[in-house]
Amino acid sequence: MDKIDIGILGENAAVHHLEQKGYNIIERNWRAGKLEVDIIAQKDNFLIFIEVKTRSDNFLRSPESAVNSRKQNNIINAARYYISRYNRTEEARLDVITVLHHNGEVISVTHYENAYFPRPRRF
Repeated sequence: MDKIDIGILGENAAVHHLEQKGYNIIERNWRAGKLEVDIIAQKDNFLIFIEVKTRSDNFLRSPESAVNSRKQNNIINAARYYISRYNRTEEARLDVITVLHHNGEVISVTHYENAYFPRPRRF
């Protein structure tokens, strides 16, 4: 499997997991210029911006370790832009979903709610 196929596998598994938990999927692979969010969902009056990381079960680093501060800031900026552009009024949340696979077969999906928080803006 190439990187694109692995990403699709993980995002499909994440969407299935979210739908099973009652989430409404609003967007997949939402983009505005260089800003990008894997999944935007809604549940319980929350607008949720979700980063999905997929790795093989024999990969040396955990998938969640790939959501570093730079990646978090990019998603935070994308979330702020999305909220402003579409006049969304729900409370926002930033989640991470990790997917482990073995030879293209999903073996685990882990959902980290409120995985990180934006730093307060300084003026």
